[in-house]
Amino acid sequence: MTSNNKKKVFSGVQPTGALHLGNYLGAIKNFVSLQTDYDSLYCIVDLHAITVWQNPKELKDNILEVASAYLACGIDPKNSTIFVQSSVPQHAELAWIFNCISRIGWLNRMTQFKEKAGKNKENVSSGLYTYPNLMAADILLYQADLVPVGDDQKQHLELTRDIAQKFNNDYSDFGGDNFFSIPEPLILSGSARIMSLRDGSKKMSKSDSSSMTRIELKDDNDLIVKKISKAKTDPLPMPGSLKELDSRPEVRNLLNIFSSLREETVSEIINEFNGKQFSDFKKNLSDLLISKLEPIRLELLKIEADKSYIRDVLSNGSYKAIEKSEKTIKEIKNIIGLG
Repeated sequence: MTSNNKKKVFSGVQPTGALHLGNYLGAIKNFVSLQTDYDSLYCIVDLHAITVWQNPKELKDNILEVASAYLACGIDPKNSTIFVQSSVPQHAELAWIFNCISRIGWLNRMTQFKEKAGKNKENVSSGLYTYPNLMAADILLYQADLVPVGDDQKQHLELTRDIAQKFNNDYSDFGGDNFFSIPEPLILSGSARIMSLRDGSKKMSKSDSSSMTRIELKDDNDLIVKKISKAKTDPLPMPGSLKELDSRPEVRNLLNIFSSLREETVSEIINEFNGKQFSDFKKNLSDLLISKLEPIRLELLKIEADKSYIRDVLSNGSYKAIEKSEKTIKEIKNIIGLG
């Protein structure tokens, strides 16, 4: 726990393409709400991004875009530490140490690697395989107490906890006993997993070839209306109960988006639109999206135009992150005999 008695929260977003509604509702919106009550570190995880090949110019631009989005959505650099992962070399240094502590069997159980590698696992980068060890380093480098996680990251946090415990046990006789605090998942109520507008079984993704599958933070109002009007539903009328959503993934997704933006339950939204036309619901959803996202888009474009301000924020954030992490890495190296 920090000197000001605030618990530490760590999280990050990959700079791998245009940020979208899923990034906002699933992560960044929550980052904003957490920063008042927690000592918050919000990273742009560019080292994770290069586990698959990135166009260097696009990667540089995307890093600045994520930083701009953090700021436009309301993350305050006075309340939070905003920084780029690769600018703090202790992340990579601790990741190597964790490569030597984590077990092959643990990594073999990571379902996300299997999903991303598919049948091509012999040809993907070794970085994609050891990615969870770097994620553990990100979290434990700052002795984070809490990590906001979605369903797809719970397994990685469990691995982080295993690594922390193994380090504590392996070096218990050398000053490592209880060195790492064991981070807990921070499950945020009302945080929905946002799916593709064209396929309710797939997560909304920056990498999908069609931009019609997602609402991007830079989409103008007309484009938002177009994407929602063309979002897949089904021939049935608006649902009258939660039970009906079990077999209607696309409708459930649109209701989840409405629920998350309005901060009301899905049941309340169903009751409001029960018996109405889908066209009425989609118009209301478009209006709600525009009311929430238009101010963010305008602020995002304004901030992006001021590159020197963004770089100052990231430079100050890196300074604070290095200051926080240097003490930890020095103690770790001393415990394991590296100087």
